Amino acid sequence: MKPVKVGLLGLGTVGTGVVRILEGHQDDLQSQVGSPIVIEKVLVQNKEKARAVQIDPEKLTDDPRDIIHNPEIDVVVEVMGGLEHTKEYILEALSRGKHIVTANKDLIALYGPEILAKARENRCDVLYEASVAGGIPILRTLVEGFSSDRITKIMGIVNGTTNYILTKMSQEGASYEEVLKEAQQLGYAEADPTSDVEGLDAARKMTILATLGFRTNVALKDVDVKGITAVTKEDIQYAKRLGYEIKLLGIAERQDDQFCVSVQPTMVSRTHPIAAVNGVFNAVYVHGEAVGETMFYGAGAGEMPTATSVVADIVAVVKNLRLGVNGQQGITAYKELKPKADEQIASKYFLLLHVQDRAGVLAQITQVFAEYEVSLESVVQQPNPHNPEAEIIIITHDANKAAMTKVVEAFKSLEVIRQVKSVYRVEG
Repeated sequence: MKPVKVGLLGLGTVGTGVVRILEGHQDDLQSQVGSPIVIEKVLVQNKEKARAVQIDPEKLTDDPRDIIHNPEIDVVVEVMGGLEHTKEYILEALSRGKHIVTANKDLIALYGPEILAKARENRCDVLYEASVAGGIPILRTLVEGFSSDRITKIMGIVNGTTNYILTKMSQEGASYEEVLKEAQQLGYAEADPTSDVEGLDAARKMTILATLGFRTNVALKDVDVKGITAVTKEDIQYAKRLGYEIKLLGIAERQDDQFCVSVQPTMVSRTHPIAAVNGVFNAVYVHGEAVGETMFYGAGAGEMPTATSVVADIVAVVKNLRLGVNGQQGITAYKELKPKADEQIASKYFLLLHVQDRAGVLAQITQVFAEYEVSLESVVQQPNPHNPEAEIIIITHDANKAAMTKVVEAFKSLEVIRQVKSVYRVEG
């Protein structure tokens, strides 16, 4: 059969990996799809630049029209990043009947519904496995593996940079600032780490996971986001004493016709398997009504893991081409679910309070909890030779988010409480 021709937008880290796999695994790929998969054109900024892979200079172009307008190209693979210009390229390619594979989480999180609508209009595939967790095939699993189940919860470590930082803080007792600097030197964190450490990268990925898992349109604005910049080594030490690890978790939950999605530093019980996911690795925990608990673990970034997911999507597109079923991959958001109000979002909480060291303080604190109907699981006063004030650690039973917000605000105006040092959600 005639070759399937691919146009590659971008030849950076991931694009280089895609070239390596398509060239190095050609026999395996051809045995799966029945025809060669070849790279026809590659969009680059500088055609004269030295490359990490050998590629025919005739295949390089600095004009995206050489790919988008090329009638011989069947699949456009977007691995260059960016938003507005990239979106225009993708929409134009779809209007010309070309199938899309992308690793661009920002593009899908912000413009996914528009892009998928254009794909359906033109009976084209848009696949984006590599946009969420690198080499972990979690999106295909949500769409196909759980197609017969109803997913009620997705919980993930989906940002390797923050997981590396929190792991080093936990294992070495280092401060956030120290580990961030080291992560930047090693290339795990960008010079401007804002997207990672403030939780924005994870929020975009959770938007995609929740949309596919719950079969509803989840917008980025629906995600409650808090990063790790305020996490201290003292917080992590207290968590460890109590049998927890602190992880930046994306949490998506569904109940009846409502959902909630958040990204926040969370105290996870060491008995939960996700607490043992360390370094730059990712993991996604999924709970379904029928299947129960499952977890997927692996490399969340990097040239070859991410390229593996990209090429797997290319293979899926080619198989659909052979079957004549492009544009029917079953990822349409067809449910009308609404975001939960704060009063409907419940979880356990950890609080660390610095208080006056005198009689009657605990009574005033428990009175505030009682006023907002928050029950307590445990209250511990920890001695701290470095702090002349008393430190009180509280773990609540399940409490709704609105009530906890009122509790924290009340504490800030309570004279006996010097500081609400830390507040974390508790899982497991």
